[in-house]
Amino acid sequence: MKTVRVVLPNEFEPENHWYPKALNATIHPMINFFLNLEQERIVKRYCHMHPTVNGDKLREVLNYKSKYFLWAGADLLNVTSANGKRQMVVIENNSCPSGQKSMPLVDDNKEQGSYRLMIERTFKPYLKNLRNKIKGGLAVVYDKNPMETSGYAEVIADVMQEKVYYVEFSKDDEQPLIRFEEGVMYVLDNDQQWIPIRAAFRYLTQKPWNRLPLNTKTKILNPIVACLAGGRNKMIAAKAYDLFNAELQDHGLKINTPETIWDVRKNEVPLWVKKMGGHAVVKVPYSNAGQGVFTIVTKDELDKFMDMEFDYDMFIVQSLIGNSNWSSITSSGKLYHVGTIPNQKNQTFVADIRMMVSSTEKGIKPLCTYARRAEKPLVDHIKDGTDSWKMLGTNLSFKHQNGSWGSDTNRLVLMDRRDFNKLGIGLDDLIEAYIQTVLSMVAIDEMAKTLMNKQNKFRMRLFKSLNNDNSLLEEIKLSQ
Repeated sequence: MKTVRVVLPNEFEPENHWYPKALNATIHPMINFFLNLEQERIVKRYCHMHPTVNGDKLREVLNYKSKYFLWAGADLLNVTSANGKRQMVVIENNSCPSGQKSMPLVDDNKEQGSYRLMIERTFKPYLKNLRNKIKGGLAVVYDKNPMETSGYAEVIADVMQEKVYYVEFSKDDEQPLIRFEEGVMYVLDNDQQWIPIRAAFRYLTQKPWNRLPLNTKTKILNPIVACLAGGRNKMIAAKAYDLFNAELQDHGLKINTPETIWDVRKNEVPLWVKKMGGHAVVKVPYSNAGQGVFTIVTKDELDKFMDMEFDYDMFIVQSLIGNSNWSSITSSGKLYHVGTIPNQKNQTFVADIRMMVSSTEKGIKPLCTYARRAEKPLVDHIKDGTDSWKMLGTNLSFKHQNGSWGSDTNRLVLMDRRDFNKLGIGLDDLIEAYIQTVLSMVAIDEMAKTLMNKQNKFRMRLFKSLNNDNSLLEEIKLSQ
């Protein structure tokens, strides 16, 4: 039977919260330099490299203070065009991003690393102006990634100097340790007492809207609206990016994304795959951790997808970024992976970069970054029977048969002296990744604002008009 762990100050042990290969890694000097760059130097450099960008608009975006989407982690691909134009492309932005356990320390004397930065810069200020004066404790609520979530719980206890309730919360729990009454979260402690919670740090990644209500008096970071507005909903994210890009157009800025077709019914998928030259990516919009993503480069892969059963009615179809010989045909041409520097076998692997950021009193700041590579090397030509996911999929998470989660750390690329050089990226690429992450985060936060009315209640009718998927709508808990 699950129990609640009560975390007290001074319990943090670094070896419990980093992968062994990251624990003693030495951060690469370029990453250290990037993380310590002042905003104005970033703006000047970016405008120098992109002369059409409006510097004032870029400053405004970087100084943005999020209302709902306060903590984000974007997955980006380093791509190039046939003409050699390189860019960072946003694949998705996550409202409960992992990454701390993969990040070498920036300062060896600060052993809590960017766990503490996140809590001091973002979580603690978030609690300052609690409109609903709930007398209660603090909690960390999670459904996976205990290595990282327990680290947050222990750092919150240290920063706030009070105990923290550390609670696992799964949809399948027969006797959940969490309940809501009139918008207030309660945690069942080990004395069988229901403890009110004034604020919670959330790491629920699997359909979090089916456990946490949208309208709560307990402050939750990130609130569920951030997930539905794009942080866990690729359908709405695509629309949020499109709307924000329209605003950015006159300022020389743009969120770079694959060409995206939304509101696609399953029977329409083959038509869009054909339009993109037989190569495409089909996504279940509400999945994450590499689940519900299907790379299609052959008829066999398309047939396998069409034979599958799904919980939801709607999909998105995106242009596939592959090798220069087999990428999707789009209105703006083909994009293909830059990939890693060839290894000693002259093999190049697809890799993505995770950039984690958070909203602070001084704008949106980077916290940490790491990379992941695919299992198999990129090939020049596709053969029948090819498993394209093994060449293109980079997510490290995998699900065991018993439903628990594991992680393939062999494919983790650290930002340390040894691994970083394999990525073949430089300082300008890191700046581009950071700016793309911020732009996508702001777009989702703006969408979240649109989805909440002046009384801070969720506008379900508007949401339904944007995302009319009955299976999803039935899962959403408005209040409790």
